[in-house]
Amino acid sequence: MNSLPEILDQTLKAALQRSQPQICLPRYLKEIQETEKLPERIIVLGAGKASAEMANALECHWQGTDWGAKLSGLVLTRYGYGVPCKSIEIVEAAHPVPDEIGQITAQRILNLARSATEQDLVICLISGGGSALLALPGQGLSLQDKQALNRSLLYSGATIGEMNCVRKHLSSIKGGRLARAVQPARLWTLAISDVPGDDLSVIASGPTVPDPTTFADALEILRRYQIQPTPAILALLEAAEEETPKPGEDIFSRNQVRLVATPQLMLEAAGKEAEKLGITPIILSDRIEGEAREVAKVHAAIAKQIKHRDQPINSPALILSGGETTVTVRGNGKGGRNAEFILSLLEALQGEEGISAIAVDTDGIDGTEDNAGAWIDQSSLLKAKQLNLKPNDFLANNDAYSFFQQLDQLVLTGPTMTNVNDFRAIFVDQR
Repeated sequence: MNSLPEILDQTLKAALQRSQPQICLPRYLKEIQETEKLPERIIVLGAGKASAEMANALECHWQGTDWGAKLSGLVLTRYGYGVPCKSIEIVEAAHPVPDEIGQITAQRILNLARSATEQDLVICLISGGGSALLALPGQGLSLQDKQALNRSLLYSGATIGEMNCVRKHLSSIKGGRLARAVQPARLWTLAISDVPGDDLSVIASGPTVPDPTTFADALEILRRYQIQPTPAILALLEAAEEETPKPGEDIFSRNQVRLVATPQLMLEAAGKEAEKLGITPIILSDRIEGEAREVAKVHAAIAKQIKHRDQPINSPALILSGGETTVTVRGNGKGGRNAEFILSLLEALQGEEGISAIAVDTDGIDGTEDNAGAWIDQSSLLKAKQLNLKPNDFLANNDAYSFFQQLDQLVLTGPTMTNVNDFRAIFVDQR
């Protein structure tokens, strides 16, 4: 990777640091200790890309205490995201398309939840990625059914909320069903949000919280995106025999839920870092959705308005945004939503002087490739022309990864051990 502009590098690091479990989890573990009596057992369950590091942070905080002596549990994370723990078992499985290890481990997590008694405390560590990892098919479904549907959803352009609505209604563990299994034990859920608006029922498909959506909603989403499910999936959704637990049900009366890290807090940390460097930040939103290439055009227009009009703020400025864009895949190239955003931004800016930008998925993986995202500066378009690379050709083939690989402008972070959704930063220098 060529030299990333300092402002983009430092603000990204600040954003990721604020979202690390070792930083954000301890205050909530203290709250649990202050609120709960020491239980007979503390059963830790979890799923998501940040869940193993969350388990590690929990163990470190309670190490050598009576609470630490009570710990046991099982946490499921993505391949490459495991962290060694002493008392909590960590299992790695496939994401975003689930595999058999995910299915087996999800069943084990459900069994552990069912073993909890009224004298026990269950702590669920939930983060983005948990929905695909907790691959426990509903009645009459196979893992192959869910794998095929997951692929279709990922390519459809559906939002994360829509995808997880469908997933919840095809699962034996998501959509509040894990909370049902935990009863009558006391339950605390500590969650890192990776969804626009921090909707708890969407984060990892809300295994421990009420689900306001229905089987009918799931069917409508499949019809909207013209996704043809397998006969077994269609039969399950149409039968609608066992709805997910809804808001107000008694099973949630002994539950506590805390958001320990969010996209907004991540953006605020980046903004504070920009201010230290004498740059004015503006946070557009922490919940931006829509097609990545279209969202990029709006961001480009705002950057140009700052550059040429000093509106809505004066330069030097840093435009920050989060959320989760989508990509409707029509080509056969490589790349995720953040690289596609940056490629469309590059085309829209047309080499505008004094503007650089970065977009990454904060978990370290943009889509299914090895990069977190990509970055550009004012020289990127010229480099592309020298290499005879046309941004629109690569956009048409959904091949942003290959484009930025040739420019050596991919962002490669490796696993970050957190997941607070997309991070986008556009630096507009002074005129």
